[in-house]
Amino acid sequence: MNSTALNANNGAATLTREKQSILKQPKAVWAVAGASVFAFMGIGLVDPILPAIAENLQATPSQVSLLFTSYFLITAIAMLVTGFVSSRIGGKRTLLLGLAVIVVFATLSGLSGTVDALVGFRAGWGLGNALFVATALAVMVGVASGGAATAVILYEAALGLGLSLGPLMGALLGGWKWQAPFFGTAAAMAIAFILIMVLLPKTQSPAVRTRLRDPLLALGHKGLRTTAGSALFYNYGFFTILAFVPFILGFDAYGIGAVFFGWGVAVAVFSVFVAPIVQRRFGAVGALTASLVGLAVILVGMAMAAGQSVTTVVVLTVVSGALLGINNTLFTEMAMAVSDSPRPVASAGYNFVRWMGGALAPFLAAQIAEHSNASVTFYVAAAMVVVSAGVIVGGRKFLVAHEPAGV
Repeated sequence: MNSTALNANNGAATLTREKQSILKQPKAVWAVAGASVFAFMGIGLVDPILPAIAENLQATPSQVSLLFTSYFLITAIAMLVTGFVSSRIGGKRTLLLGLAVIVVFATLSGLSGTVDALVGFRAGWGLGNALFVATALAVMVGVASGGAATAVILYEAALGLGLSLGPLMGALLGGWKWQAPFFGTAAAMAIAFILIMVLLPKTQSPAVRTRLRDPLLALGHKGLRTTAGSALFYNYGFFTILAFVPFILGFDAYGIGAVFFGWGVAVAVFSVFVAPIVQRRFGAVGALTASLVGLAVILVGMAMAAGQSVTTVVVLTVVSGALLGINNTLFTEMAMAVSDSPRPVASAGYNFVRWMGGALAPFLAAQIAEHSNASVTFYVAAAMVVVSAGVIVGGRKFLVAHEPAGV
């Protein structure tokens, strides 16, 4: 048998094993994945009700965008302490603590009477989100069969599913009353709390406790720093789409929810089924660079369509989900494997940097539109994504260890 045929057979066998390992997981993995879906629903939950919140609380789009900014800013900062906490009380207790915090602050968000109070409670929600999200991936890597790559795919599948179901739930409940999605999230997270408590075995605390400065020290690795820096600019583009598009569609909660449900489905499908294929074919660096350039092109298209064609904006929004799904999986897997730091520490350092992009984009996007127009908002986002691709290309030599053989 020649080498080409042998390589093809090996690739097919590897793909078969990966598919089997993804499906055959312990109950604990599915419990964490299911809870992660509920957690990620909280990100896009407010999307369909942003205009309704602005109307009912007499707030401007930039003020309402602070719901995302406060959430992701606290999430980013709290990432630095997640490892410190989980290494002392264990992964399971950290997950439960994060879920409990989300339940409390989601409930308080639904009881808010002013936009300032709502922004503050979303910040508390971000603390719970950080404790859960950072720990969930590390726990899944530890208990999943099939290794870290399988855990990342399942994690990103949960992300995509949560991003698609969040706007849907926000629309269905928000169409009735804008506070209802917050109470719905509190109930969902309470269910997730029970799932984790019952199905996830007690996790052992690491032999070495994580120090508060360890995630920042991990960023001293040039490969991880390159990945995180690129993800910072990429997330600016990501959350410009998520947080700003609802304001220019002119749809009600149901319409916005439908658009972002389709967007989230695209994120989920391409993160699970397409990202591994393009990574094997082109390598993580090549695939990520091409996908980022494609996203920048879509953002330019949205800039040209803003104020001209709502249909085009809708189509490009849904299509962008495909590239976002690919990027999310490639970024996460690269961050988990590119450095020699323990995975929870590397994840915390990486997420600290990348979530800053999620914190900056919603507020700046709305501010730019208020002082100029929507087209400029998307042009700026496109430029940020181009910078993201440039960081990957510029730091390619620090990422080559992540390339498959032969690329």
